[in-house]
Amino acid sequence: MTNRTMAEARPAQEAANEAGNATTGPLSPAIVLLFAVACGLSVANIYSAQPLLDTMAQDLGITPAAIGIVVTLTQIGLAVGLMLIVPLGDLWDRRRLIVGQVMLSAVALTVVGMAPNAIVLFIGMALVGLLAVVIQVIVAYAATLATPAERGQTIGTIQSGVVSGILLARFASGALADIGGWRLVYLTSAVLMLVMAALLARALPRRQPQPLAGSSYAKLLRSTAALVVQEPVLRERAVFALLIFASFSAFWSSVVLPLASPPLSLSHTTIGMLGIAGLAGALAARNSGRLADRGWAQRTTGLSLMLMLAGWIPIACLHSSLWLVLAGVVMIDFAVQAVHVTNQSLIVATRPDASSRLIGAYMVFYSIGSGLGAIGSTIVYAAAGWLGVCVLGAAISACALLYWVVVVSKTPMPAGVCSVSSP
Repeated sequence: MTNRTMAEARPAQEAANEAGNATTGPLSPAIVLLFAVACGLSVANIYSAQPLLDTMAQDLGITPAAIGIVVTLTQIGLAVGLMLIVPLGDLWDRRRLIVGQVMLSAVALTVVGMAPNAIVLFIGMALVGLLAVVIQVIVAYAATLATPAERGQTIGTIQSGVVSGILLARFASGALADIGGWRLVYLTSAVLMLVMAALLARALPRRQPQPLAGSSYAKLLRSTAALVVQEPVLRERAVFALLIFASFSAFWSSVVLPLASPPLSLSHTTIGMLGIAGLAGALAARNSGRLADRGWAQRTTGLSLMLMLAGWIPIACLHSSLWLVLAGVVMIDFAVQAVHVTNQSLIVATRPDASSRLIGAYMVFYSIGSGLGAIGSTIVYAAAGWLGVCVLGAAISACALLYWVVVVSKTPMPAGVCSVSSP
């Protein structure tokens, strides 16, 4: 099936999906909550390694310089999965794809937890990252099942689970490691993923949105790249994803450096409490999906970007007041998640039949932004200290706000988005 044929078939496909939603009705709160918990557990598998790197290195005889590859391999696996696995949601039965990924995640976590040497550990961590993209498959699946009037709210609720998993993973993994070592963290996660696979298999709706018929995997991947060219909303929101997560990552990747160093010299447990503050802001942003459903996506984006830029002011006061830093963390995490939820709600609304490919393409830019922010902030910190990191983060946030003012705020919303989002 060519891209032109796929485009011609789009109205019929969308009609079939909407008809399915009308037949099934809105997603129940219980299933949405299950989706959110599944995503939280999946994303925690990526970030739980960060506080365990030193004990992993000691146990397996890996040098401190080399153990950092654990995080790198996980992120590489994640990026590969975004490009190669997530689009399959538009081709295969999403229910089976989700349950299968969760079960395989349990296997990968078991491999990590029982790794006898560094090679097996590295392979297992790459597989953990690869299979963690079940998060994006779930988001796309839920967005397709939800009624158009509740799509943004549904995505916002699921995204709150993702954020909870990110921000609580470090704390939970550290606590489990104190009880039974780093291997207990991964073996416990494997058990939880098996339980989640059973719950998802039992609870997910049997009715499926009609998968893309008459296409092959290669054509599916080509069409994913074509969507970036064809859909202006995807391009605009992908730029936002790159910028906001570069700024977000610049903070979280480097804040441990000044906090753990003199004169503050805070413990890792105390530093981890910052995640609790960030969690409060991120969970508050879940309602931004409702605003998108009501046609306020542009205003939500603009106000959130202003808040994100302003959040770097109190964060710059790290050496004078940790309370100000906490306030800045809440501001930035709220803003990032509000824009992220709005972005996903809008891009899925443009092409419900291509939700998996849209989310996969969008998240590639998220991954790039996160990586650039992490690398850039550590380089800047070495050269200019914490104030330099704050200038970098604020500059990236300012670029995002300027892009919204000059380009996005003046671009009319596509008809499909307006029909979904209007009050």
